[in-house]
Amino acid sequence: MPRERFLPDDPREWLGWARSNLAQARANTPEVYPEDLCFAAQLSRYAVLTRYPGDDRVDESDYRAALNIAEAVVQWAEGEVGR
Repeated sequence: MPRERFLPDDPREWLGWARSNLAQARANTPEVYPEDLCFAAQLSRYAVLTRYPGDDRVDESDYRAALNIAEAVVQWAEGEVGR
């Protein structure tokens, strides 16, 4: 279920970003490099200490479009380099 969103200058929005990044860091699956998990953990810290989210909101269709593009690019690269 999507988490409640707040205005960008609301501290609850920053805490939401921190929780989101922390959830990503905890999603330890075999396909994810430890460096990526550490990066997500660092982003969680930065969400609390500094201000990086902007006014742009991403909805489910934006996410799906970005995921489709990323998958196509990785598939292309796999074809070029080989698995």
